[in-house]
This record gives sequence, structure tokens and C-alpha cells, in this order.
Amino acid sequence: MKSNHTYIIGEIGQNHNGSMDLAKLIVDLVSRPVREELFGIDFKPMDAIKLTKRDLNEELSVSQMNRIYDNPNSFGKTYGEHRRFLELTDEQHFDIYKYAKAKGLDVVETICAVGALSLLKLFTPDYLKVASRDLTNLPLLAAFAETRIPVILSTGMAGKKELDEALGVIAHVHSDISILHCVSEYPTHPKNVNLNTLSYLIENYPGYVIGYSDHTIGISAPVAAVAMGARIIEKHVTIDRRMKGTDQAGSLGPDGVNRMIRDIRTTEMSMGIKDIFISESVESAKTKLERSIATKRLLKAGHIVAESDLHLLSPGDGFKWSEKDKVIGKKVKSEIAANEIIYNNDIEQI
Repeated sequence: MKSNHTYIIGEIGQNHNGSMDLAKLIVDLVSRPVREELFGIDFKPMDAIKLTKRDLNEELSVSQMNRIYDNPNSFGKTYGEHRRFLELTDEQHFDIYKYAKAKGLDVVETICAVGALSLLKLFTPDYLKVASRDLTNLPLLAAFAETRIPVILSTGMAGKKELDEALGVIAHVHSDISILHCVSEYPTHPKNVNLNTLSYLIENYPGYVIGYSDHTIGISAPVAAVAMGARIIEKHVTIDRRMKGTDQAGSLGPDGVNRMIRDIRTTEMSMGIKDIFISESVESAKTKLERSIATKRLLKAGHIVAESDLHLLSPGDGFKWSEKDKVIGKKVKSEIAANEIIYNNDIEQI
């Protein structure tokens, strides 16, 4: 990944509601560039979509799969029926993969079970994602590592011990690993976001790409994360936040996607270098708005300038107050009206 480019992942997850058409509409949304009209800047869109693949034989206990799941976001009478409705086949994942690739997007797959790695027979995702809940699923991580596909880890349910154990399993085979700070609270309350974890990860895990998987409402947290050094941002996206589905309300709709891309890309452009200097872009404003030494009263030819004759006015193309010794004690060459800037050719040495 380029150090000056934030890799933005639009997480579809289960926001497709079991519909291929809806999944492709979200791909269209993610791939859409964003234009900033005032400066005429076309911003690069998101970089990737993320899908989730489960193997329901390795998902929950029988009793949990059979429990009644009666709520407004349910797609089945039991939780098992709900999950089966939302699960896309390997072939459907491949279809979406091809569609996204045609749009210039990468594809990240969150694989939730060893059995779900069956989709690798059809295609190779650009990244495999380890969901927060599976960071301690070391057999799954070992299977991930053996594929040698780059891995992204989310730390939403992990401390340092769990993270280090997970890294050890994968890094034993390869080191193409990214770590995302994450809080597994949906949505995440602002007091629990703790973006300073990013600084900790950047400092203590220098061999890995560090990013942020966001579950807050709005876009302030991911934009702030970029300013703090996050090089990957992951955010749930949807076509309509009012649609049925557990994650819809906490996702970004089309306007939110546009604003987040705009603000992240603007932040990238805004970071600059560690220095303080006068930018070429402010030279005209500096000349127009800064203050220069000017006359308080009419000064006649031959007058010797005193400090009491002076004050400061715009524009800023004359002497600065730090240069007052170049004016005080000098002779006026020709009359200068009150409240006018004193220039070098207005005075002479005595």
C-alpha cells in the first residue's frame, strides 16, 4: 500500500439482504468517484468491497441455530433460517468478485470458517479478513496463513495477548498482515472509540500496516483515524439505511459514502510535511492582508520620521514593524499623505 494513500474498504457484509442485485448496487456505489466542486477535484473512490462468507455447519450450536428469531430484522423464524437466507453461495461470491473487479475494485473476503475457504477454488480474494470474533480461532488463522493470501486482522474483541497469538500463527508462514483497531460495539459509543490505540499499534507493531475498522455513527472517527496515521479504513455501506437488516441503520448510505471519501481524500492531501513555512498559495493573501508601516498623519518633504508618526495598515507589501529602524530617523523625500504605506523610495538616509 502507498504510504500517502488510505485504502478504503466498503463493507457490504450482509447488507445485500440475500440479493445479488442489491449486492451489485452497493458495488456500484462504492466504485463511484467523488467530485469536490469548489476546487474541481475528482477524488479516487473506495479501493475495495468486503463480503462475508460463513459455513453454517461451523457457525453456532444446534440450539442457537434453532432458537426463535422474531424481530423486525429477521429473515426467518429461527436464527438458522435467518442466516441461511442471508448466505450467498461460493458461485454468487465469485459473480460479485468479477463484477467488482470490472469496476476496478479489490475484493476482501471475511471467511468465518475453514469450510468457507471452499470459495478459493473459484477465485483468490485480494485479502482475507479475520473478523474480530475469530481472532482467537487459531485453527482458522493457520488455514488462512497456508493460503499465503494477505491477511487483515480486526482487534475488536482482543487485547495484546490475543493479538500477539494471532500474529504468531500467521507470521510463522508469511508477514503480509494488516492490523485494524476496532471496537465490537454496534454502533460504537464515542467514549469507547479510543483512537489513541492507533498510535499504540503504529508504535508497537511497526512491521505491519495499521488501520481502523469503524462502527460509529457518521464519519468523524474514520477521518480522524486517517489524520492519526491509519492506512486502511473499513466502514459498512448500504444503498438505504432504512432497509430491513441488522447493520443497515449503522451503515453509510450514498451521501455518507460520498462525504467520507471526500473527507478522507481531503485529509490525505492536507497532511503535508513536518515543517512551518510560507506556502506559495498564501503569498497573495499575505500581501493583501498583512500590515505594513504607514503614516498616522501627513508627512511633508524633509520631515524626519519619528515612531509617533507611524502605525500599521494593510496591504503587507511595505516595511514590517520588525523593520521600523529602516524608517524611523529617515528623511521623507516627497510628501506622504496620512494613512498611506511608506515604501523604500519614499525615504532617504540622512
